[in-house]
Amino acid sequence: MKACTIGEVMTREVVDARRETPFKDVAQLLARHRISGLPVLDADDKVVGVISETDLIHRQAAQAERNQGRRFRLPALRRTARRVTAKARATTAEQLMSTPAITVHPEQRVADAARVMERHHIERLPVVDEEDRLIGIATRRDLLRVFLRADDEIRQEIIDEVLTRAMCLPPHTVIVSVHDGVATLEGRVEQRSDIPLVVHLTWKVDGVVGVMSSLTFRIDDTHPSEKHPSPRVAHYWLPER
Repeated sequence: MKACTIGEVMTREVVDARRETPFKDVAQLLARHRISGLPVLDADDKVVGVISETDLIHRQAAQAERNQGRRFRLPALRRTARRVTAKARATTAEQLMSTPAITVHPEQRVADAARVMERHHIERLPVVDEEDRLIGIATRRDLLRVFLRADDEIRQEIIDEVLTRAMCLPPHTVIVSVHDGVATLEGRVEQRSDIPLVVHLTWKVDGVVGVMSSLTFRIDDTHPSEKHPSPRVAHYWLPER
């Protein structure tokens, strides 16, 4: 079953900075290109860090405090406070950037990248090759393209890739409908153990945000001792991922 990858949705033209790029130049790059962050590269085009608007704001806020005469007693500072103090004095991208950079590879699935963004509370992911060289960038907006698929397109992929190719079910065994990304499955499969598998594979289709199942089964293969089972129904509702 085909899943959309980072390489298919990423932006290939990337605005970046070098270690030695001055602070003001970084701010100008963000403003000129109307972006909220950018990767920092070394001489081999490898990603060594990321700068966001938040990094710039923290730097300016810390600088303002220093200008007001607030003095830090360095020996008493904790690690976080020392890092803030260092950023207040930052004059280059290397001093300002957050490191290590969280990156992804082009063959990774869009859904996996979305989970990484959510886990780390970040807005963008530099995309790197096998040597960690920058080849693109994936933003939240890039990933959202996957979930803008039409319901009819999602429905057809469930029928073709899940029911026909993966499960080898005869036509019309399972009736699929999709509304606003929520897939509804109705019909009867041969074995009870097939139902969670169909639901799981449906969830993996790009653009699916929910799955409702009212599938029935002919044979309860979870209880082999039953010789003459009657049709049963197994209800599944999987909340949004």
